[in-house]
Amino acid sequence: MSRALIEIANLNVELASAPIEPSWVIEGDPQATSCTVSRSSDGLGCTIVWHCTEGKFNWYYDFDETILILEGSIVLESEGMPPKRYGAGDVIFFRDGAHAKWHVEGHVKKLAYCLKTQPYILGLAARVINKLKRMFITPDGRRTPSLAEA
Repeated sequence: MSRALIEIANLNVELASAPIEPSWVIEGDPQATSCTVSRSSDGLGCTIVWHCTEGKFNWYYDFDETILILEGSIVLESEGMPPKRYGAGDVIFFRDGAHAKWHVEGHVKKLAYCLKTQPYILGLAARVINKLKRMFITPDGRRTPSLAEA
């Protein structure tokens, strides 16, 4: 199946139920919904629109996640980090293995880019392969001529 090299999405998408793990809920009845708006070719990365109603809960990250808060606000705290309020326009990066306590005030809507991390050696191999591809293959997919062929 071929995929477009450029995909367009809109933040006004229909969100489906995406329940928070019940054992993570600390206070209230936070209700989360989400919609995946794009996925990387290798399936390791995706962009999600996520909304949640008021409540407090833990979140344990098993991937890297960068978020942009679009609406509402949260108070975020983590080990070694005092509670701090974030709102629309704030960007936050959570590394794979992070744990944070979220306190959603009213509601929050975010745009999130999630990336499943790979072992270092696999990431290094992928970077080397991509570098070689950029060196020897033109953007339109043609092989660049070698010096002997030129």
